Amino acid sequence: MTDDLDARARELDRAHVFHSWSAQAHLDLPVIAGGEGTTVWDHAGNRMLDFSSQLVNVNIGHQHPAVVAAIQAQAAELATIGPATANLVRGEAAARIVAKAPDGFSRVFFTNGGADANENAIRLARLHTGRDKILSRYRSYHGNTGAAIVATGDWRRIPNEYARGHVHFFGPYLYRSEFWATTPEEECARALHHLERMVQAEGPSGIAAILLETIPGTAGIMIPPPGYLAGVREICDRYGMLLILDEVMSGFGRTGRWFAFEGHDVRPDLITFAKGVNSGYVPVGGVIISDEIAATFDDRVFPGGLTYSGHPLAAASIVASIDAMESEGIVENARRIGAEAIGPGLAALAEKHPLIGEVRGEGVFWALELVADRTTREPVGAAVMGRLKAELVSRGLLPFLADNRLHVVPPCVVTEGEVARAMAIYDEALTSVEGDER
Repeated sequence: MTDDLDARARELDRAHVFHSWSAQAHLDLPVIAGGEGTTVWDHAGNRMLDFSSQLVNVNIGHQHPAVVAAIQAQAAELATIGPATANLVRGEAAARIVAKAPDGFSRVFFTNGGADANENAIRLARLHTGRDKILSRYRSYHGNTGAAIVATGDWRRIPNEYARGHVHFFGPYLYRSEFWATTPEEECARALHHLERMVQAEGPSGIAAILLETIPGTAGIMIPPPGYLAGVREICDRYGMLLILDEVMSGFGRTGRWFAFEGHDVRPDLITFAKGVNSGYVPVGGVIISDEIAATFDDRVFPGGLTYSGHPLAAASIVASIDAMESEGIVENARRIGAEAIGPGLAALAEKHPLIGEVRGEGVFWALELVADRTTREPVGAAVMGRLKAELVSRGLLPFLADNRLHVVPPCVVTEGEVARAMAIYDEALTSVEGDER
C-alpha cells in the first residue's frame, strides 16, 4: 500500500505539477511523505538525511512540535485576517524580529517570501531616496519576481530582464578572483575599489541602494573577507546611498548567528528575511526597516501591499520558531556544530579527495567547490555533479547541489552523530565518483 502511495504521488506530480527551474519532461523527483528533525522519508518508510534543509530554509528542522502546535492553535482561533487590521500575533511576530535587529530598527513589513521581501526593499529604497538605480553583485540570487530577479547576478536573470535601473558589479571571491588577488586583503581592497569606480561611473546621484546577500548563498557561500561589508557601508555613506542586506538565506541561525552581518561590523539600512524565520512552515518573508526610512512614510502613503501580509498562521509560526530557537539554544548549536564538526569534517574530506578545490562556510552554511583539476581550478561538469547526486541519494542523503558545488546545509538542530554519518556518505560518494573519473 505504501509503495502504491509513492507511485501515486509520482503519477500526479508528473501529470499536473509544473516545477520551477526545470525542463519538465525528464524529472525524476524523490517522494517526501514525512519528516522529523534532520530526517525525511517517503510513504514506504525509506529515510534520508536532509542535508539540503530543502531550499536552505528548514533551519529549525522538520516538524518541530512547538511550531506545529502554534500553527494548529492559531488556525483554530483565527485562520486568516487581512493586513488592514491590528492583530496580536502579527504584532508579537514583528516585535520578536526587531528584537534581533540592531538598534534603530522598529518596524517590519511582512511579505509572502524572500523574493517579494527584496522587491519591497528596493521599492522602499527608491521612494526614500528619490533615486532609481540599484547596484547588486554578480554571483547572487535575490528571488524570482520582477526587480528581484533582475537584481540577481546569475543565469536566471538573463531570460527575465524586464525591470529597470539595475547594474551589476563583481564582489570578492578569492578562489576565482576577478582582481588578480592572492590574499584576502588584496581581494577586499580591490573589490572595494572596483565597486566605488562602478558607483562613480554610474552616477552616484542616481543610485538608490546597493543590494547584497550578506553571504551569497546559492552562488557559493562566499564569506566576505574581513572589512569588505564595512567598506561597502562606507561607500554607501560617502555617496548618500542605502545598504540593503539580503538575509533571506543566511539569517536566523544559518551562520550560527541570528543575522550573518553580526560578524562583519556593518549596520544596513534595510534587512530582508524569509526562510529561517519560521523554517518555511508557512510562506512568509519581510523587510526590517530602519526608523529613518520608516519615518518617510509617516505622512506619505507607502504604495505597496499584499493580501497575505502578516498572515496570522505565518505570524504564529514565527513567534513559536524564535521562541524555540532561543529556549533550545538552536543558533548556538549551529555555531558550535559548524566549528567542531562540519568544518573539521569537510577539511578532512578535502585532504583526501582531489575533486574538492575549496571548502567555505560557517555555522551550518558550507560549500565544497568541486574541480576537475586543483591546479587550473577547472570546475567539474554537469555529468560529474549528476553522478555525485545519484551516489548521495542512493546512500540516504538528500543533497543541495548548484553548478559545480556541493552545499552542506543541514538544519541548525543537526547533531554530531548526524554530521558524522553525512561525512561518511560524502566520503563514499566522492570516492565512487573519483573512481569513475579515472
